[in-house]
Amino acid sequence: MAKKHKFDYFDQFEKLSELTVKEADLLIEAIKGFTAAGDLRPIMERAHEIEHEGDEINHAIFQTVATDFITPIEREDIIELAQYLDNIIDYIEDVMQRFYMYDIHVMHEDALEFARLIKKSCEALDKAMEDFRNFKKSKTFKQLIIDVNTYEEEADQLFLKVIRKLHTQDRENSMRVLVWTQIFDRMEKCCDSCEHTADSMSTILLKNV
Repeated sequence: MAKKHKFDYFDQFEKLSELTVKEADLLIEAIKGFTAAGDLRPIMERAHEIEHEGDEINHAIFQTVATDFITPIEREDIIELAQYLDNIIDYIEDVMQRFYMYDIHVMHEDALEFARLIKKSCEALDKAMEDFRNFKKSKTFKQLIIDVNTYEEEADQLFLKVIRKLHTQDRENSMRVLVWTQIFDRMEKCCDSCEHTADSMSTILLKNV
């Protein structure tokens, strides 16, 4: 009888972190190529395909962790980490959906800067995730986690800047202020979610040294 292939949780986490980078790439593409909200449907479909792929990976993780006799790290940590990674993908997709739902007519000049910061956060997290399976021996893992946190701090400062800009330069256009406050809030949550994921990884490190 052939030996049953052991489910690799770390491999699945890496696949999820790679999907966050792909989703961030699509967000940048949506912003740089923006013409009209109605034209976003094709890119939204691609974003949803990535989100669906992430859901399938999560489903496999949850199904396996429920029945595995022994897991490499605690079950609740596996579940939490998978959910945090899924949140990043969901939030990035949600930004693109908000462009469409709010029927924006003109892309905000600061949206691309924020999207690029989201991608940097996802890339930093992806690098950390590549090293995660070796967190007990790795000499770079802690610094990679710090990099994610640094980008989140940059996102906080950028969010402060763009929201103040909206409320000072666009205060006469209340709808624009409302719409873009909602969108930038969601973009900031993308970076927050990367930090939450990194913090979860850091906590797992502390619990297992």
